[in-house]
Amino acid sequence: MNAPSSKHTPRPVSSKTTYALGAVAVVVVALIIFAVSQWNKGGSDSIRNDGYGPSHNPGVSVAMDSDGAIVLGKPDATKTIDVYEDPLCPACGQLEKLYGQEIAQQVDEGKLAVRYRLVNFLDPKSGSKDYSTRAIAANECVAQAGDGPAYAKFHSLLFTTQQPSEGGSDHNNQELVAIAKDAGASADALTCITKGDRLDSARNHAESAMKALTSASGDRVATPSVFLDGKKIDVNNEDWVQNAAK
Repeated sequence: MNAPSSKHTPRPVSSKTTYALGAVAVVVVALIIFAVSQWNKGGSDSIRNDGYGPSHNPGVSVAMDSDGAIVLGKPDATKTIDVYEDPLCPACGQLEKLYGQEIAQQVDEGKLAVRYRLVNFLDPKSGSKDYSTRAIAANECVAQAGDGPAYAKFHSLLFTTQQPSEGGSDHNNQELVAIAKDAGASADALTCITKGDRLDSARNHAESAMKALTSASGDRVATPSVFLDGKKIDVNNEDWVQNAAK
C-alpha cells in the first residue's frame, strides 16, 4: 500500500489531542480531544499503575490474526479490546504512557486481551518517510515468535521512551533491532527486522486496519481509538481500563 494521500493527513490541534483522519471521501471530519484534563496534570501522578511495567506473565501469548491484527493476552481472556494506533502518533504515545501499565496488569490477570490494529498514516511525517510502516513490520516480526512478554515490552518501548518525535528523525532498522533485543525478542525476530521481511505485509495490514477503523468509527476517525465489542470506549474517563475489564 502506498502512503495515504493528503486527504488522509491528520490535523492536530496540539500534542494533547487525538489525530483525526479523513474518511474515504472526507478531508477532515472531526477533532476529538483526548484526555486533556488528565494530560495537563503531568508527572507520575497521572500514570495509572506506575511501576507495574509491561505485561510480564509467562502465560500471556501473542499471535497475529489473518488481517494482521496483533493479539496479546491469555488464551482464556474474558474480554478483548481493539486498540488503533500509529507508531509515530504522539497522542497514541500518551495513551500508552498513561494507561499502558494498567492495561498490562489486566492482561496478566486474564481479564483483558488487546488486539492491536496498527496504521501508518503518519509515514509522511517521519524523517525517513516510512517509519510507521517499518515500525509495524518490526511489531509483526516480534509478534510472530509468540512470546507475549517480549512483544509487550517491545510495543511499550516503541510507544513510550523510544517513540520518535513527529517531523524529526526516527529509528532505522538497526535501532529497531536494538530495541527489540532489549525487549527480549528472539534471534529470528531480530533477523526479520534487519532484513525488512514483513514490510509488504505491514503495508497491507495497515490498510486493513485503516478500513476497519473507518468502518467502526463512522464519521469520527481518529487515533488512538479503543473499542470493546464494537463500541468505542470513552478514554476521557480515567477509569476506562477498569470498566472495560469488569
